[in-house]
Amino acid sequence: MGSVVDFLHKTGFYHIGDDWRCLIMFAIGAVLLYLGIKRKFEPLLLVPIAIGMILTNLPGVGMFHSELFAGDHIDWAAFAAGEAGLLDLLYIGVKLGIYPCLIFIGVGAMTDFSPMIANPRSMLLGAAAQLGIFITYAAANGMYKLTDGVIGFTAAQSGAIGAIGGADGPTAIYTATKLAPELLGPIAIAAYCYMALVPFIQPPIMKLLTTKKERQIEMKQLRYVSKTERLVFPVVMMILVSLIVPTAAPLVGCLMFGNLLRECGVVERLSKTVQNEMMNMVTVFLGLSVGATATAANFLSVKTLLILGIGIIAFSFGTAGGVLLAKFMNLFTKNKINPLIGSAGVSAVPMAARVSQKVGQEAHPGNFLLMHAMGPNVSGVIGSAIAAGVLLSLFAR
Repeated sequence: MGSVVDFLHKTGFYHIGDDWRCLIMFAIGAVLLYLGIKRKFEPLLLVPIAIGMILTNLPGVGMFHSELFAGDHIDWAAFAAGEAGLLDLLYIGVKLGIYPCLIFIGVGAMTDFSPMIANPRSMLLGAAAQLGIFITYAAANGMYKLTDGVIGFTAAQSGAIGAIGGADGPTAIYTATKLAPELLGPIAIAAYCYMALVPFIQPPIMKLLTTKKERQIEMKQLRYVSKTERLVFPVVMMILVSLIVPTAAPLVGCLMFGNLLRECGVVERLSKTVQNEMMNMVTVFLGLSVGATATAANFLSVKTLLILGIGIIAFSFGTAGGVLLAKFMNLFTKNKINPLIGSAGVSAVPMAARVSQKVGQEAHPGNFLLMHAMGPNVSGVIGSAIAAGVLLSLFAR
């Protein structure tokens, strides 16, 4: 009888009463599973994140120990002693910044930069869409200073939250890991949820900032981009960005390496591998690891609600920044730009470009903006990585 009692005392059911908040986290995990599976909102990330969130909050399981990663170091002695759980082992790839960089290799291999090369002006639109990152930083940190730390976030935390405005999940995760690892869970969930909501968030902002006449602007067909240009571009971009913003080198370097694998035409096997097998495996590891950080103690707080609210502001300003710059450029250029493609400067590829196409066709059914919008869209991927590098250079510990 005593052995039965001992067994019951070791079950998770016995320990649920120790922290009832785990039940709330189970409910949040269930909501994320619903959004990913039923509503198809970024299922590749939300499903693993939800499972990681549920696993880390199971009482008595001990799959993740945040204290092993406290500060800027990893407690390797605990790993050597066998005290680490499965999610601790997977989280090493997040802590060291490995997973986001590997994902950028896959993203680069799947990205065609031809629309941006054919229309260099689109690079400016991609840069303008990063406006949300810096406005959000200023707002979050401004609240902190005005209230003497009662409301808001420190400079480093504000920079990590601002990265949500780039609509680039891996970049947001990479930045949060370096600047505010304690906020990684809420930031990652906000980033991927808002990326999934692009078709709902962007159109009202796009229509508010443009007239029907502007939305009807037709753009000339893009020129052909030679293979030589497509080969030279990733190499030159990798070198230039790394020299200007060295802290952006890991992300941009991996992105351009992946793109070179795609364009060179002699390593097709590697290109397909990083696009498929490697990308899928790393996505699973990244999602589980990020979900593991969403413990009840860290996630159930006012700061999480603030991050979700500030995140949508960041995303909205990013959308507005690209549209407004396109309108401004039209004051000085002969070949007019349809301002709708400016909203694609956020790096939700290719969803944001498709939204530009859809809103454009609502105003003018014969207008085809997709390839034009892909220019700012892929430029936004580079822009968000550079913006992350700037934040890291300013606030990294």
